[in-house]
Formats: sequence, C-alpha cells, structure tokens
Amino acid sequence: MSSSHSGPRLFGLMAEFSDPDELVAKTRKTREAGYRRIDAYSPFPIHGLSEAVGATWSWVPFIVLFAAISGGVGGYLLQWWTSAIAYPINIAGRPLNSWPAFMIIVFELAVLSSGVIGLVGMLALNKLPMPYHPVFNVPRFELASQDRFFLCVMTSDPKFDLQQTRAFLEGLEPEGVYEVEQDDDGKYD
Repeated sequence: MSSSHSGPRLFGLMAEFSDPDELVAKTRKTREAGYRRIDAYSPFPIHGLSEAVGATWSWVPFIVLFAAISGGVGGYLLQWWTSAIAYPINIAGRPLNSWPAFMIIVFELAVLSSGVIGLVGMLALNKLPMPYHPVFNVPRFELASQDRFFLCVMTSDPKFDLQQTRAFLEGLEPEGVYEVEQDDDGKYD
C-alpha cells in the first residue's frame, strides 16, 4: 500500500496589520466574534495582546515555586546529612545541625534550581525550540521581525470556515489576508 501525498494542507488564515494598537483591537474583535484558536505575532511585546488572544494562566510560576522549594530543601538536607550524620565533627562546641550556617547555600540552591527548572519548564510548555512553524510559509511573515503585526486564525478552531473566516478577516481591514499552508503531518494543530 502506498500513501499518496496530497500536497500542503491549510493551517489557517493570517491577517497583516501595520500598527500594534490596531492588532490588539482587531484581536479582541476576533475573540468577540467567537474564534478561540487564534495567535498573534509581533516584533516586540505589546501590552494587552496576551489577554486579547485569550491567554489566561500558566504553569510556569508553579514550576518555579516547586523548583525553589525543592532546591532549598535539598540544599538544607545535604548540609544537614554531611554535618550531622555522615561526618559529625564537633568544632568548638558548635551544634552539628547549625541551621544559620546552612542558609546561604539553601538560598543559593533555591535561586539556582528555580532559574534553571523555570527556564526548562517554560521552554517545554511553549514547545520550544521549534525551528519550523507553518506561519513561516507565508512570504510576508518575515516582516513580523521588523515592523508588521499578524493575526492568525487556525483551521482547528471550531468556528473556522474558509470563506466566512476570510470574509471576517477582510472586514477587519488588514493590509492583507494570507493562507497559511503546512506540508507536514499536522502536528501544529
């Protein structure tokens, strides 16, 4: 049996805007129209865009908190074990479990582990690094790193209909509406 390759399939429709405030306003209109699987692209962070897209909360703060607590407790337990259990040397009557002396390492390991695990968690949750994404197939998208702003409605959105969504995006008065095609197995849905 051979599988036939039908060519690229549609990932979504993308509208191009030239102003960041216009992108935020048009993204809000898109959410109000009922579209939920949308994404916006900008060359710099825009205040209010993540709320307009519908991003709510993230697991990253919880991952960082867990990593900080784990790193601090691990640092304390390591020092306690080496000082009080493995190598109990009493110097000048100092208690074996001298917790004030341990706090510098506890703090440092909490900061180190929260930074490293927070970075790894953020990358994993954002599915990074991602060297390829279907939006790179749109020739005008290279301007997203310079001075253009893009709004993409994905075909995986329950409300997506090619003609209706195109008409809606054109009604937002963008500089252009483009089809975003993907020629892979569709793992970006």
